[in-house]
Amino acid sequence: MGYLLYTLTFLALVTGTLLYLTRARWLPAFQDWVAHLQDAAPRFPGSGYLYSRLGGGGSGLADGAGGSSFEDDMEAGLSSATFDLAGNVADGDGRAGLDDGAKREILRIMKKRRLRFDEARRVYMEQRFRENGIGADGRPRDPKFVSFS
Repeated sequence: MGYLLYTLTFLALVTGTLLYLTRARWLPAFQDWVAHLQDAAPRFPGSGYLYSRLGGGGSGLADGAGGSSFEDDMEAGLSSATFDLAGNVADGDGRAGLDDGAKREILRIMKKRRLRFDEARRVYMEQRFRENGIGADGRPRDPKFVSFS
């Protein structure tokens, strides 16, 4: 009986150590899988209200509704030091603001993975690149692609 306990303890320690040391390899795929499961999960009434950190005080931006100016985008947390919208607001830019579809997706990534805006924007762009057949280095993944540099 004692050997079984020691063996299971040893196997758990070895497995935990291996998982910890190789987390850079398997963790992104695991997070994508969990995000996919959360997207497929049934929505309960009021579940969007329970976690409204990104909502900006009930403005509806967490759900992707409303908020079509740069001021609304800044209030929703869609601005940072590297992606500064304050200049647009200060200049009185009358354009509609950021793309609603991209805004909604970035807010969803921020909410699900609890990332800051810059990291969520990077994840969103990597997903878009992957969907359009572009590698992480910015080159197309098309096997027929020929580049002369």
